[in-house]
Order: sequence, then structure tokens, then C-alpha cells
Amino acid sequence: MTRSLVYLIALTISPSTSFIPPINAIPQRIINYRLSSTATDDNKSLDGLSSLTVTELKRLLSDRGIDFRDCLEKRDLIERLRDSPRASSKSTTVPPPNAALTPEENRLINTFKRVSSSVAYVQTSAIQKRGLAFRSLEVPAGSGSGFLWDEDGHVVTNYHVIAAGGGGVNARVKVKLTGMAEAMDAVVVGVEPEKDLAVLRIEKGMGLPRPIDVGTSSDLQVGQSVMAIGNPFGLDDTLTTGVVSALGRDVDGVGGRPIKNCIQTDAAINPGNSGGPLLDSRGRLIGVNTAIFSPGARGGVGGNIGIGFAIPVDTVRRVVNQIIRYGKVVRPTIGINAADDRVVQAISAQLGRTLDGVLVAEVLSPSPARRAGLVASQMRSDGTIILGDLITEVNGQKVKQVEDLLSAVEEQKDGDVVVLKVMRMCDPRKLEIIRVKLTTRDRLESIKPVRDTRESVNTVGRFYP
Repeated sequence: MTRSLVYLIALTISPSTSFIPPINAIPQRIINYRLSSTATDDNKSLDGLSSLTVTELKRLLSDRGIDFRDCLEKRDLIERLRDSPRASSKSTTVPPPNAALTPEENRLINTFKRVSSSVAYVQTSAIQKRGLAFRSLEVPAGSGSGFLWDEDGHVVTNYHVIAAGGGGVNARVKVKLTGMAEAMDAVVVGVEPEKDLAVLRIEKGMGLPRPIDVGTSSDLQVGQSVMAIGNPFGLDDTLTTGVVSALGRDVDGVGGRPIKNCIQTDAAINPGNSGGPLLDSRGRLIGVNTAIFSPGARGGVGGNIGIGFAIPVDTVRRVVNQIIRYGKVVRPTIGINAADDRVVQAISAQLGRTLDGVLVAEVLSPSPARRAGLVASQMRSDGTIILGDLITEVNGQKVKQVEDLLSAVEEQKDGDVVVLKVMRMCDPRKLEIIRVKLTTRDRLESIKPVRDTRESVNTVGRFYP
């Protein structure tokens, strides 16, 4: 058996040789190998190298630190292993694929494998009428990302991913999770344009994967590792990594109001990532990717430059749970209308002193604000203004603009009690603490509140907190 083996190797080295060469004609490396090939367990294991795949052979060579870049065929890899000085002292046990990776790399790989199955590819289409016959035609409208929220088949994405050009949502939305042969139709449960969030629902009897674990965003730290998974430019299951670059950013939402406390990250986010999850190093949801800063977008050269933004998960959880429960976001309110910030600035300039806060322009009746004793501003017939109360703090947080008050109140829920610091009649010598129990805007509208017939300070004409 040994003689046949040497013969075959010799023929490979010298194809013109047609006889079994004498021992002195055999290359020294082969003689050394034959002389050292005793019937040991190690040699028996070496004879089993041919049963390994090329990938396993390369992995074994790499694990032993043996250079194999010049090996062209499988037998070259086997010979390189057998010719290695350490061949008789090393096991032929093939190391696992991730043996050469760092613990951080292995953790990232395992997290991606666990989470990526819950990331969705969201596609939308619209119905267009073409031709004189007004025949309907379904055409693609856009695409983005999303993720499975719970075991009931709810999928979270951005509102702008499913929004139609003229407002509302597109006629048809499809969702495809990893492993699905085809995308499936999704029902739009509800949307919140002001937070750029939407909730879809797919059939839960399709063997859905485990939903993504939900973390918190209130305790995030600048510099901690994050990962983004999505479908940039339609390239599904794309993973990018980075860090939390900054916290507390305000990003303009689709509804016109800024989305408060967004997360800034340098993880690559591109068109198609919208609606996808931003995760911490343990694979827990900390935000929903929503926008990027791209100076070249106006010139048609939009793309990632390392500044992306995600809606914080604390906001996402509050909005999504309300949409699932009520079909819409139920906004709490104290029952006032607030004066526009520009009006307050103009009054401040006339007074010659700063008014840092939200001026009460109207108190709805009945409302929690009316019961708490808040006083609205009034405009006399001669154009002079009797200043009302100025709200300067909510639960210990300073409010300087209407948006500050809106955000502070909307973080609460129906029935919660908020503590307001109020400057009575805008007089800095008259500061009071008032407790107000929140209600909902829908409830106030349903009881048809009686408005004050006296002329009030200019407002924006809708319920503020």
C-alpha cells in the first residue's frame, strides 16, 4: 500500500516515468514521509484528510498557521498538510468556522443571525388609471424596511415608507420576512405622521419568527455600539455597525412637527433603511431608523455620509402600543390653546423682559385646566392684551416653547397628573404650582367644550396640551 502511494506521487512529479522508480530516485521529502509513516493513530487520521472538503482543509491549514496561497487543487492542500513539520503532532479535527474570530465578532454574528429573521422588507404599490378607458394599473410606489413587533403579526415601519404622494397611505402594502418565499399582503393598522411611525399587520399563522427584543432609549450613552439592519436600495438583510454619535437631536417629521430626542448614529443608513431597527450590541431595539443628513440629496446625489437619525424606542413603544390598542394615537391634554411662540416673542419685546414659557391663550370648558384654575389671556376691544398665565415647567422640566409643552404632556397618558409651574398673569412675583389631571383630546371634543366668547390672543386654531 505504501509502495503504491509513493508510486502515484512519483508519477505526479514525473509524468514520463512509466516504472516504479528505485528508492534513490524518489525525492527526499517523500522518503522522509514514508519512513516516518508508522502505523500510529496520527497517521491514520492524516489518511482521512481526503474525506474533508476544500473549505475544511483551508480552515485546518489556517488554524495551524500554514501558508496555502499557492495551492491550486485539493490534493495540493492535502500534501501541504502532510508535509507540514507539525503534521504528526496536530489533530486533523477541523476547527469551527468562527474559531479565528474575536469574541466581539462572534457576538455580532450571533446577534445578526438571531435578529435578522424579524426584519421585514416593506413594498408599496399604488393604483393608477391610464388610458381613455380609465383602466386601473398597479404600479410600484416605494420600499423600505420594518420589523416584527409582536407575536400577533404587527410590523412597525416609518409612515413615509407607506405614505402616498398626495397624503394618506398607498393602496397596497406587502411585507416579506427572511425565509418567506413571497411577500404577503399587510393591513395598515394605524399611522402617526407626526412621529413618522406606522403599524402594519400580517397573518400570524405563517410561522412567524421571534419578535425583536425591545430595549430602552433613556439610558443610552454616546459612544456605545449599535447596529442597523435593513434593505438599503433593495439589498435585503444588510447589516451596518457604528456607535451612538449624539443624543437629543430634533428631526423634522413628515407631519411638520419635530421628532424630539432622536438618536444620531454613524452606522450607514441609506434609502431603503427607513423603518428598520437600530439595535444595541445585545440585539435589543433602541430606535427606528428614519432619516439621514445628506447635503447632496437636493442635487439627486443623496446617500449616507455618516449622520443618520433614529426615533428613540421609548417614543416608538408609546406610539405603537396606542395604535395597536386604539387604531390611532390618543393624545393627552390639559385642555388649553396656547399662544403662538411668535406672539409671545412680540409681547416680550413690548414688555422689555423675557417670557420664557407657554402663554395660555384659551382655557376650554369643561377641561382639566379650567378645574385647576388656569387663566387665559384676553384681548380688549382697544387692542390691548390682558396677559394670562405663563406655564414655565411641567414635572420639573422647563418649557420655553409650545413644542416643549406638547412633548412633555404627550409623554404622559390619560389620567396621569402633571405638575405645572405657572407664572400668574405673567408676573414673575406670582409663581404657583398647579396639579392637573390629563384627559384626551377625543374626550374633550366629544363633550363639545364651551369656548370663551371673549376675544382671545392669536392662536394656531387647534387643541394644544
